[in-house]
Amino acid sequence: MNGEHIRAARAFLGWTAAELARESGVSYPTIQRIDATRGPVSGRYETIEAIRKTLEAQGIQFLNTGETALGAGVVLKAQEVNS
Repeated sequence: MNGEHIRAARAFLGWTAAELARESGVSYPTIQRIDATRGPVSGRYETIEAIRKTLEAQGIQFLNTGETALGAGVVLKAQEVNS
């Protein structure tokens, strides 16, 4: 996961950095630092996991390089519709 993936995930959800901070329990300054990151995110494992789990709980799926022909990325999973 890298800073670009996290920004893209927030864009899919329409979330601000402050919203991600609130929902994940990660401080706003930390989210800002991660947002400014190009390439792989560094930091405490627990922090990165809290962000990942929060975004995935909202339907975000992080793709690894080997999962798509286009490389790594972020997608928003289709939501099930009850008819």
